[in-house]
This record gives sequence, C-alpha cells and structure tokens, in this order.
Amino acid sequence: MNSLDKTLYDGLTWPEINEAVTAQKIVLLPIGSTEQHGHHLPLDVDNFLARSVCLEAAKRAPQELLVMPTIPYGYNEHGQDFPGTIHVTYAHFIEYCLDVVKSVAYAGFDRIVIIDGHGSNEHLCEFIARRATLETEALVASTIWTNLAIEAFEKVRESGHGGAAHACELETSAYLHLAPEHVQMDKASDHYGGAAGREGSRFLSVDLTRGWGPMKLVQWTSGATPTGVSGAPTLATAEKGKAIIGGAADNLVAFIREFRGMEKLVRVDHRAMKPASPTLPNLD
Repeated sequence: MNSLDKTLYDGLTWPEINEAVTAQKIVLLPIGSTEQHGHHLPLDVDNFLARSVCLEAAKRAPQELLVMPTIPYGYNEHGQDFPGTIHVTYAHFIEYCLDVVKSVAYAGFDRIVIIDGHGSNEHLCEFIARRATLETEALVASTIWTNLAIEAFEKVRESGHGGAAHACELETSAYLHLAPEHVQMDKASDHYGGAAGREGSRFLSVDLTRGWGPMKLVQWTSGATPTGVSGAPTLATAEKGKAIIGGAADNLVAFIREFRGMEKLVRVDHRAMKPASPTLPNLD
C-alpha cells in the first residue's frame, strides 16, 4: 500500500511521516471530551463525533489528510456533578494540546487543523491554534466540527432555537447514523435550556448551529437540566445524521484545499526601536 494512501497519523512509520511531510499532507487533530450526554448517549460523544468527521473527510481525500489520535479529555468543570464526566483545568489543557500541535509542526507539517468536539473547549482550541501559529512555522486553524455542519443540519432540523445544544437533535442524529447500537433512544428526553442557556431569554441562549445569544453566562449544568440534555434528542434520526456528517466532511475537505494553498503572511515589525526589556517570548 502506498504510504500516501494511509490516513492515520499513528499508523505510519517515521520514514512514512517524512513522506507525508514532503507531500504536504494536512494534519487533523480531533480534540474532544469524556462527559455525560444524558441517559441515551455514551460518554464518548464529543470524541467519537469529532474523530468521525475527520475520518470521513480523510476518506474523501486520503492523499491530502492525516488524522491524529483523539485527545479525549477537555475543559468540563461545570459538568462534574454528572458521573463519568472528566475535567481538565484550562491551563493544563492548553499547554498539553499546544505541546502536541508543536510536536507535529516540529516533525515538518506546516498545515494543521484542530477539530474540536466539545463546546467548552472551543475558545481554548482557538487560543491553542493562535499560539501555535505565532510560535512555530506552521499555520494552525481550529473549529468545532458542528460549525461545518450548519447548512446540512438546518435543512433537516425540526427543533426550535436551543434544540441543538448538548445530547440534542444534532448530536443524537449523528450518533444514530454512525453507531446506532450505542444509542438508547427509549431513554431520550427533551429539555430546552442548559448551563449556558435560558429558555425564553433574548440574551442567554446556546445552539450549535444558531450560535450564542449576545450575553454569556455559564452555570452548573446540574442546576439547569435534570438529565444533562440541552435540546431535543427525540427528534433525532439516522437520516439526519447522515446528512450532518456528510455535510461536515465535505466542508472540511473544501477548507483544507483552500488552506493548502494559503500563503503564510510575513511579519513586518514597524517599531522604531525594540525595547530592551521586557523580552516577549516568541516575539522579540
């Protein structure tokens, strides 16, 4: 088998890594979370769905992509009242993930995409990507995978605003398509409003494809939803999930082809004099 047809980063030998670097493959890093997803979905939802989108994209463009092993734990302090949820503090999370990304850049890859699966990681992954871009020779982009599925989901969704937030119509549909044997639909129940949303509020709302309200307030998940659900999983179907995953994978491939040809901007220092102190890491 031609090494360039292999799509799993950790399935390569180190000489094959060099071949992938020379071929300018783009590396996808799924980052998720191990956390509760109601009574009907397993704890691996964020990991499984983020990685699945990466793998589906790699099927479409095997000679252009490599998929890394998933980082399975994320920032989840607000959800720890539900058994099984694992939380990593933001400082540890950022530095650990940044070390992983920098290692990939050190191997020679100069285009890396973080594919997040967990909402509370999103702003942290953006920061990781920003730091890695400024601190290495690589360009590093990030997104939560549901951003890539907006058009596909909105065409098939039945729930109102807030119906796609957590263990919801969107996530449950995607899981039903990929691994229906692990979904307990008889235990699914709807609940609008969650740790960061409030039903009926003009200001406090969360929806994976319709965004946040103009204000943000995150409280304990256990105080906001009795089951851990935020949304309408009872409306989920495997057919919707197929459209969601396919749409996300298609958009990811479209982006990486744009990303591949993107030029690196050249830094221009306009300061008349560099300060003697302090010296900023990675800048001066």
